[in-house]
Amino acid sequence: MNLTIKDIAKMAGVSPGTVSKIINNYSGISEKTKKKVMDIITETGYQPTFSAKALATKKSNLIGLIYAGKVNVDFTHPYFNEVVTSFKKAIGLLGYDIIMFSNEQFYKDNGSYLARCRHFHVDGCVIIAGEEIEDAIYELVEAGIPCMGIDLELSGPSASFVMSDNVNLSRQVIQHFYLHGIRDVGFIGGKRDSAIAMFREKGFIDAMNQLGLDVKKEWMYYGDFHEESGYIAMKKIFENKTLPRAIFAASDMMAFGAIRAIKEQGLRVPEDICIIGCDDIDACRYSSPKLTTVRQDKDRLGKLAAYMLNDLINGKSELKPIFIDSKLMVRESCGR
Repeated sequence: MNLTIKDIAKMAGVSPGTVSKIINNYSGISEKTKKKVMDIITETGYQPTFSAKALATKKSNLIGLIYAGKVNVDFTHPYFNEVVTSFKKAIGLLGYDIIMFSNEQFYKDNGSYLARCRHFHVDGCVIIAGEEIEDAIYELVEAGIPCMGIDLELSGPSASFVMSDNVNLSRQVIQHFYLHGIRDVGFIGGKRDSAIAMFREKGFIDAMNQLGLDVKKEWMYYGDFHEESGYIAMKKIFENKTLPRAIFAASDMMAFGAIRAIKEQGLRVPEDICIIGCDDIDACRYSSPKLTTVRQDKDRLGKLAAYMLNDLINGKSELKPIFIDSKLMVRESCGR
């Protein structure tokens, strides 16, 4: 028999609202009434439903996890997998569970994140950046749902974001090349409408200009952060009459693709062309050659997103975005 809160109230001779207050530890109820209700709950084995708890407390302790964008990453992506794992652990310690929202049918049925958030009574959302971000993401922010972006710029009274300092990240790479006598540098960037890609390209160009190095457009191509696009971009660079001495690839996966293209061309890394990636995924330590890359503090990104989202849920507003420092990890692909 599936008992409801109304059944428990009828057995105890009290209102459903009183039962709800007792279940959720509200004050103002006599000890005698509390005992009577709790004895009935124990005897019957009644378990309040999730929706009943959420409606009573106005809080579900649920966080919506959204991989945003028509072209999006998911939990199989090594970089975001580590960030989300860190977020999951931190938000769990704060008392929340996570529900993942799919957007696989989003463009077919005009699904609404806001409608789903309200249906599940989520307390807030963490949103992972993809490409071609849906307007429905910003609908969440405008509706006042507490939202934290990871590598996605969000702004509003109940929204903020965390992101690596991607401009400075690129500067570290170019300065490393410069300090080792490398002046001819090419660039493989992400999709040009991505905030991350734009910041990394800006850092690359700024650092080259600061050091008086030529930015050669024929050595600049763009992918989608995945391996095959890095391979294709490097093949295009080989179509030019002159070649760069080094390549900065804006993701490790694109760097691996570029290395494959370089080897197919009969050239060696780093002897002929040095290469530096970005993210420091685990594969960097096992590739041949081992990949020099920029390590983003994925654990800190996830933890900060969790604690900031918790603050937004609990009434803090206008939280400033946080940009996190990264560290160059020197290995064989450019480790002189």
